[in-house]
Amino acid sequence: MSDYFILGAIQGIFEWIPVSSEGVVALVSQFLVRTVNPLEIALFLHLGTLFAVLIYFRQDWLEVVTLKNKPLFGFLIVATAISGVIGFFLYKLVENMAVGNSLLVLTGFGLLATAYFHKTQRTFNFSFKRLALLSGILQGLSVIPGLSRSGATIFGLSLGKLSPGEILKVSYMLSAPAVFFMVIYLFWQNPVLVIQAWPALASSFLIGILSLRVLLKVAYKINFFKFALIFAILCFLGAGVNFIL
Repeated sequence: MSDYFILGAIQGIFEWIPVSSEGVVALVSQFLVRTVNPLEIALFLHLGTLFAVLIYFRQDWLEVVTLKNKPLFGFLIVATAISGVIGFFLYKLVENMAVGNSLLVLTGFGLLATAYFHKTQRTFNFSFKRLALLSGILQGLSVIPGLSRSGATIFGLSLGKLSPGEILKVSYMLSAPAVFFMVIYLFWQNPVLVIQAWPALASSFLIGILSLRVLLKVAYKINFFKFALIFAILCFLGAGVNFIL
């Protein structure tokens, strides 16, 4: 049970930063838990961090489902639809390719450029509608092996007028619909996975909500230049980790 707990804790930490959490969890699971498919459990543990997103942002979700926040509702609908279409058609095309590291490095350079533009007050200020289109495309592209979904969407959202904390919130909320349908598919394929991996699921939720709280507190306290610079560095580190994996 302790091995499963460790896997869940890894998912709870790496889900929020520009590193492929699936790659890290799948690698570690090969040494700790050999009775389950490494990729399946890596993907399944996203359910724990999905619960963390739903509970941590419960007030925002309530405003979305009751249409009190129509801009965010529209953003999630548009971006999810676009990412679903792109991801569906792109998955079979790239499933055997290994180009994610170069794209994550490109994302890092994009965030470096964004940090520079904000430092010199040369901002893009994309509208929320344009951000929905761009974020949907980037999330759809994240089916490419090794490309971090959070790194890509954070870069896209950084081109708007959102604060660092708002960027993270919207990026993580955007992941919820995609994760939900992915977990439903995994459960349909292998229902036994829930029985085997429930300790990891619990720890991914608990560690996930704690690490999410810490990350957002930091994000709301720093200026945009530092935020973009930190996540650019994390993208480069993530590309290094993915290369090793």
